[in-house]
Amino acid sequence: MTPQDLPTAGARELFGGALAFKRDQLGFLAENVDRHGDLFRFRPLGIPMILANHPDHIQHILVDGEERYDKDATIFKVVRPVLRDGLIAIADKDRWSRQRRMMAPHFTPRTVAGFAENMTVETERMVERWERRPRSAGDLLDVTDEVGQLALRIVNRSLFSADVSRAAQAFERAFGAANSVLGSFFRFPFPPLSWPTPRRRRLRRAIDDMDRFVSGVISERLRGSDAERVPAAKPDLLTLLLNSVDDDGNAMDLEQLHHEVLNLCIGAYETTTNTLSWAFYMLARHPHVEERLHAEVDEVLGGRVPVFEDLPRLRYTRMIIDETLRVYSPAYQTMRHARAEDVIAGYRIPAGSNVLLNSYLLHRHPEFWPDPERFDPDNFTPERVAARPKHAYIPFGSGRRVCIGKHFALTELTLALATVARRHRLVLPERAPVVRPEPLITLHPRGGVHLRLARR
Repeated sequence: MTPQDLPTAGARELFGGALAFKRDQLGFLAENVDRHGDLFRFRPLGIPMILANHPDHIQHILVDGEERYDKDATIFKVVRPVLRDGLIAIADKDRWSRQRRMMAPHFTPRTVAGFAENMTVETERMVERWERRPRSAGDLLDVTDEVGQLALRIVNRSLFSADVSRAAQAFERAFGAANSVLGSFFRFPFPPLSWPTPRRRRLRRAIDDMDRFVSGVISERLRGSDAERVPAAKPDLLTLLLNSVDDDGNAMDLEQLHHEVLNLCIGAYETTTNTLSWAFYMLARHPHVEERLHAEVDEVLGGRVPVFEDLPRLRYTRMIIDETLRVYSPAYQTMRHARAEDVIAGYRIPAGSNVLLNSYLLHRHPEFWPDPERFDPDNFTPERVAARPKHAYIPFGSGRRVCIGKHFALTELTLALATVARRHRLVLPERAPVVRPEPLITLHPRGGVHLRLARR
């Protein structure tokens, strides 16, 4: 059968599409899914893109079509000034394969278990700081800022065996600035990033600040004794990376190590900050979910701090995390570049196309998610999971390029949530405005989440 041409946003939609895409990217895409279906073509600002929004499409592109699609796509070209040749954005498949094989052994569940104590110790410290804060009637926690600092402390302890909190705060500010500039550019990609506008200069300063942070900790390690570079009983991730070799016995050069450490810092920071912000916000808005969380935490932990071995019994806690990642996945979209002409669901995909995969929309697909706007952790009971196609849910991507930090993130998120919930609640203040998602390069809670701390 001859492949059909893709449904295409019409002239009227395209004329206003650029501004609509810039003003409300998620609304623009959702409206066109309703109008054209799960596979359609559009051109914001003349950039040809195809939205693919069905689990079968995800399977075809990320798993079955690995040789036909790569990351030489618009979205990764936008973030490459920050991420360079780290695992997240690298386009060259051979280089990516080499790096992935070198790094993958350090991100298995068994290895991640060695970092679980870092996660709970830092979460406990955060809660203790909350308890020491002066109380006043209008005193609110900036939850997004707090869990952002928590995320960086955890990744610093895990990567560097160090408390670099002050420098980490500068990294956090720098990444926030870079994310804002790049997110705005993706929505309206003009003028080019190479133009020396005030925003581009701010981006350059932010990148330089992040580079200084990463270079500083690597240089300090390399100035240390040889013993500091030898794997210990519980080595940190930097030690593991310094001792990693490829199939030919070659280690990473310093530039590549720098890129990978920067990618790990950004990836760990973003996943935790946004997911925990949304999780606490959704718990505050859904007391019946919070009650079930507290009941499980009480039964499993009996008042003690959780450990890695508790994870299989913290089932509902993990279901809350999974549902949060369904509704507000931080990495809410990815993209692939079609290396050659292809056919998906009977439609022709021209060579060179940018194929957009948007999990914010996919995770609300009415065919697979009944009442998709409702926050319901029971979406992740074993029975419901088994009844859905695997690729109806892709918070960490899929295929060979699934996020390398998946196990680390899920362990961190589950343990942090249980650690806070064993003694405290975060309460929505009266007349609090609804927090909306802000789609930058990652999906942020617009304005941050602000809640009141309460003892259980």
